Amino acid sequence: MGIAMTSSAVSCRDVGKTWAAGSPRAHEALRGVDLDVAPGEFVCLLGPSGCGKSTLLYLIAGLEKLTSGAILAHGQTVNGPAPERSLIFQEAALLPWLSVWQNVTFGLSLHGVSTEERRQVAREVLARAGLSEAFDKRPDELSGGMRQRVSVARAMAMRPRVLLMDEPFAALDVQTRAKMQGFLLDVWHATGASVMFVTHHIDEAVALADRVAVFTARPGRIKAVIDVDLPRPRDVEAPEAMALRRELTGLLRDEVDRAFAEQEALTSAN
Repeated sequence: MGIAMTSSAVSCRDVGKTWAAGSPRAHEALRGVDLDVAPGEFVCLLGPSGCGKSTLLYLIAGLEKLTSGAILAHGQTVNGPAPERSLIFQEAALLPWLSVWQNVTFGLSLHGVSTEERRQVAREVLARAGLSEAFDKRPDELSGGMRQRVSVARAMAMRPRVLLMDEPFAALDVQTRAKMQGFLLDVWHATGASVMFVTHHIDEAVALADRVAVFTARPGRIKAVIDVDLPRPRDVEAPEAMALRRELTGLLRDEVDRAFAEQEALTSAN
């Protein structure tokens, strides 16, 4: 049963997005997407490359305009960016000329928050991220995993109610990725934010999500929403997790084949 729109952190209703609409380069990224995310819920978006998962995050963040449909956040129509919806990209995108604490509180500085208050907020969120000693460091002094933790801390400094994450751990090695997943779950539990997390990795979705929304090949639609009723912390090698991995693999197989065939056709045409 779907979650009632009024009780949802995010509600997507018949969402469609066509890039470069009305031009010869127009292509349809999303079609008829319906999805509800409850307050405090962790939802992973899983699908083949180019299926519109990231596009949906940009629409929810208010960084792009819908072609059709509606998106609501806590009952309010999304018409643009807002502090309660924070987007974290695949790359850390930190400002190299600022210190870690200045990067973490950059959004607060744009809202006129005093230096003293920003430093206090930075101390709190960096302590939660295990980065207190990095307070005055520059981004180029940090490892990739540490930079990504700074990105999460920067989002947390704005106290978002919805955290949108676009493959934030894709560039990390396997061991660092696992540590970052644990860190993210700790942050999620501590803040109570709703999380929408884009991934290509089935194991990552099984490890993190309350539910997994599986997308079709482009134009992206939701093929299935699968509950992940497994206790945390999760053992992705446990029989129940393995069964879920097989189910998700089966749902994705045809979509990945379709996406690959479409990309091949586009390459041949060019």
